[in-house]
Formats: sequence, C-alpha cells, structure tokens
Amino acid sequence: MCATCGCGQPDPVSGHSHHQRHDTLRLLKIEQDLLAKNDRYATSNRNWLNERAILVLNLVSSPGAGKTSLLVQTLKDLKSEIPFAVIEGDQQTSRDTDRIRGCGVPAIQINTGKGCHLDAHQIGHALRDLEPVSGSVVMIENVGNLVCPAAFDLGEDGKVVVLSVTEGDDKPIKYPNMFHEARLMIISKIDLLPHVDFDVAQCIEYARRINQKLEVIQLSVKTGVGLESWYRWLRSVHDLKVGTPAEVS
Repeated sequence: MCATCGCGQPDPVSGHSHHQRHDTLRLLKIEQDLLAKNDRYATSNRNWLNERAILVLNLVSSPGAGKTSLLVQTLKDLKSEIPFAVIEGDQQTSRDTDRIRGCGVPAIQINTGKGCHLDAHQIGHALRDLEPVSGSVVMIENVGNLVCPAAFDLGEDGKVVVLSVTEGDDKPIKYPNMFHEARLMIISKIDLLPHVDFDVAQCIEYARRINQKLEVIQLSVKTGVGLESWYRWLRSVHDLKVGTPAEVS
C-alpha cells in the first residue's frame, strides 16, 4: 500500500505502483535539497575567499590520472613565487597530504569514507583551519571520480579536469557533466602517447562539443613537457584574481 496516498494501485502508464513513484519523487526532493544546501555553503565560501583575493582551483579526475604528481611538481616549482595551501580529499589515508606537506606547503586532509566527493561545508571548515593568506592559491584535490564532484560547487574559481592518455579519448562524452563544468582540461602523461591508443585531437573535439569555452593544456610531469604552459595559465588566473578581486555580494 502506498505510504503517501494509501491506494497502492499501479500507474496505468508506467506500470509502477504509486509507492514506487513517491519513492522516486522523495529521492529527487532530497537530492535537490542537498544541492541547494551545498550551494548556500559554496556562496559563503566564495564570499570569504573573494574578500581575501584568494584563488581556488578544484582539481578533478578519475583515480590515477596524475593529479597528485602534477600538484607536487607545481608546488615545488612555484611555491617561492606564489603562496599555496592545499586541501586533499580522499576516501581513506593521508598519503597524498603527506606528499604535499613534504613540499613545505600547508595542507589539510579530508577523508570522506564512503563519500565520493568533497562538499562546500567541508571546504568551509578546511579553509578556516588552513587560514590561507590573502593573495594565495588554494588547490583542492578532489576525490578521484568524474561523476559526483561535477555537481558540487565548493566556492572555487574553476574546476580543472585532469585526463590521462591512458584512460581513453572518449571520456568527455562519457562524463559530459564534468567537462561542461570545467574551466580547463589538462591532458596528462603525454609521454605515453606512443604506447597507447589515444587520439588527442579527437579528445579535444569531444570536450569542446560539451564546452566550447574549455581551455586545453597537454603536459607530462615526468618529462616536463607542457608544464610551463600550465604555469603560465595558473599565473594568469592568479594575477587576475589578485588584481581585480570580485565584489562580495
């Protein structure tokens, strides 16, 4: 019997009972409420960061795409030029945070347990604990996942999606929401291109079907090829944020 209306009769169109339809609607309502609550926290984070002219980039990818290696190399090369802080998201362990702290950069770990993404409330607490200096860059390394993190605004200035050539050039059309939300796509591990079946031009074409404004950088942390292009991009968005901080609403 339907818990909402008590009739239990099947839907004449779908064949589903009223109970099943009410369950679906209830889950949809819960999801909408969750995202609305997250968006309120994200707005609070964004205002707090804008007041301090702090740039925040949300690094997202599948597991093993090379986010941490890229982040470690970036910190080593630019930490004397730009003040950094890092928020690390993982389901378990603090291994990546230990690597970041080994670079001499403040970092905080968020373990999500069974959770598949970071949310804005967690980031708000982490920012207050880190207390990044005005004009700095906060790098958020999200949980390895191309699905859930796409839906959760953290208050960042942009998502940077890292796609390894070992994953397949069709990832943008298989996970369109993430590439639609991203500001920059980094194609990583390009030193492996001779050894894998990955069409760079096709990958970029797929990505720009989803997001015409998406910027693209190809690089290899192992060989250093393309890193300077990434650093130029990072400097430019940092200078823009520091030079013209957004007005707090």
